[in-house]
Amino acid sequence: MKAIKIIPVLLFFILTSCGSSINVYSDFDKNTDFSQYKTYAFHKKSIDKVEISELDKRRILKAIESELNKKGMTKSESPDLLIGIFTKERKEVDVNQYYSNWGYGWRGYGWGYPYYWGNSSYVSTSVEGTLFIDLIDAKKNELVWQGERVGYLAQDRSKKEAVINEFVAKILAQFPPVKK
Repeated sequence: MKAIKIIPVLLFFILTSCGSSINVYSDFDKNTDFSQYKTYAFHKKSIDKVEISELDKRRILKAIESELNKKGMTKSESPDLLIGIFTKERKEVDVNQYYSNWGYGWRGYGWGYPYYWGNSSYVSTSVEGTLFIDLIDAKKNELVWQGERVGYLAQDRSKKEAVINEFVAKILAQFPPVKK
């Protein structure tokens, strides 16, 4: 039964190709010196709570690891930062019904009676998913940075790993934050 609940969340990572439907946000503790963070590890408790498949978790963690390594950070047993993730989703259903081929005319039993030849219904669903990445100061056990990305999801699973990589890259592009 749990698998049925998780199925929509699995679709979280498959985004539409329209870049304008994707939003990225981040927030951080303005008093934190982010240059002090050189190492990281994944926060096991946070990762275990995420209700997506183990395969998708590994894809996300691999993408995070890749992005942080590009920033010069290394994975460590005694990290400066703990990395946590969580997801949420919102499903939208649109139902459109319309009549086709309608009008007035001769119908064999009189003039002017309205008629139509059928109706059509179209149901579309979309899933808006959000991935949150939390960076926690390991010594203080305090959240110091959070990034999130929101996007509309599609059903095509053929490019899943590439989409996840891009999703994570867009979030972590805002880390470390630039103070204004």
